[in-house]
Amino acid sequence: MQENKNYILKIDCSDEKGLIYRIADVVFKYQLNIIKNDEFVDRDNGKFFMRAELSGEVEISAFKGTLEAMLPANADIYVAEARKKDIILMGTKETHCLGDILLKHDSDDLNANILAIVSNYEDLKSLSDKFNIPFHCVSHEGLNRAEHEAKVLEVLSAYTVDYIILAKYMRILSSEFVGHYEEKMINIHHSFLPAFIGANPYKQAFARGVKIIGATAHFVNNNLDEGPIIAQDVIHVNHEMTWKDMQRAGRNVEKNVLSNALDLVFEERIFVHDNKTIIF
Repeated sequence: MQENKNYILKIDCSDEKGLIYRIADVVFKYQLNIIKNDEFVDRDNGKFFMRAELSGEVEISAFKGTLEAMLPANADIYVAEARKKDIILMGTKETHCLGDILLKHDSDDLNANILAIVSNYEDLKSLSDKFNIPFHCVSHEGLNRAEHEAKVLEVLSAYTVDYIILAKYMRILSSEFVGHYEEKMINIHHSFLPAFIGANPYKQAFARGVKIIGATAHFVNNNLDEGPIIAQDVIHVNHEMTWKDMQRAGRNVEKNVLSNALDLVFEERIFVHDNKTIIF
C-alpha cells in the first residue's frame, strides 16, 4: 500500500461567505484529508487567510486549478508537497547564530538542507569544514558594493535555493541585490535598531543603561531592517551586568529568535501582507 503524501495549502483572498465550505468541498472531492487547519480574517481590509496540512495523493496543478475556479479572482493559492527547504547561510565573523543552525542541521532538527555558507571573510571556514558544508569566501576588499555583490550573486546563482539566511552577515545589501530574492532572505539583528547602530551596539546600550535587550528576525526588503517581522523576543538586564554580559545574553536571544523564525518559515506558516506577517 502506497504511503500518503503530506501537502501544505495556503490561501489568501478577499473575504466572502462560504469560503471554508468551498475549500473543504474541493479537498473532499480530491480525496484529501485535512490534518490541521487555521484561518484568520483581517476585517479591516476584508482579507481571508487560511493554512491547511493535507494528507493523500493529488495532482497538484489540477487541485489548484479547481480551487482557483471556486475562489475569488484575486486569490493567491500555494499548494506543495511538504519538504525540507534548500538554504544558503551568509555570515561574516560571528558564529553564534550560524553555529546554532549548523548544530540543528547536523542533528536533523532543521527542516532544511544547508547547501553552502557564503562569507566575506575566511573566519567561518573552519566551522563550515567541521560540518562538511561547502564554504565560499567572497572578499569585499578592494571592491565597491556593486562589484562585491556581483561576485556574491555569481556564487549564489550556482545553487537553487528556497531561502538565504543572513546569520549575522554584516554588510548592507543594495535593493538590486535584495530584488533577486524577494521574500526569500531572512535576517537577524539586535532590537536596539535604530537607536544603537554601527559598531558594538551592546556597548552603546550599556552606556545608556538599557533595561531590556532583544532580537528581531525579519524578511529583508529594500528598507533594510524594516522588512516584515517574523519573530522577536526580549530579556531583562540590570546595572550589575557589564556590556560583555549583555552581549552574551543578547547573542543567546539572537540565535533563539532566528531558530524560531526559521522553523516558522520552513514549515510554511507565514503570510506576508502589507509589510506585516500573519503566522499560524
